[in-house]
Amino acid sequence: MTYLLRSTAAGEEVLLGRKLTGIGAGRVVGPGGKLEPDETPAEAAVREVGEEVGITVTTAALQPVARLEYEFPHRPQWSQASTAFLARDWSGEPLPSRELAPEWFPVGELPLDRMWDDARLWLPRALSGSFVRAACVYAEDNSSVASWAEEESGGSGP
Repeated sequence: MTYLLRSTAAGEEVLLGRKLTGIGAGRVVGPGGKLEPDETPAEAAVREVGEEVGITVTTAALQPVARLEYEFPHRPQWSQASTAFLARDWSGEPLPSRELAPEWFPVGELPLDRMWDDARLWLPRALSGSFVRAACVYAEDNSSVASWAEEESGGSGP
């Protein structure tokens, strides 16, 4: 997941998008996806941002802000680990793709009610640059958080 930030006269905004296909279709998410073979999380972030919203960002511009483990006991094929990044230095204009319909949101007004339930537990802090490392277990409904265990990070990265 990569959260692109921009400063406007009204304040800081983050690029999110409504997921159009796959796991979480209909939810608002940051651009992101699965690693390809021999790809680092940062390389995957660069590729996914380009594919999903048409923005160019470099690995050097990415700031790691979260390392999250997701467990879906009632749908194990959804379980995964994820690294989240912030980027303030990027180029291009966001364009919709078959994966994502992008939209800018004020950082202080995140659409948390339309996002995965865990976003409320970490995303506002991550967008301020704090590093979050946590394990999330989803409930039987595959929609609400059953448990959240956060590690003390003591640092600014993985």
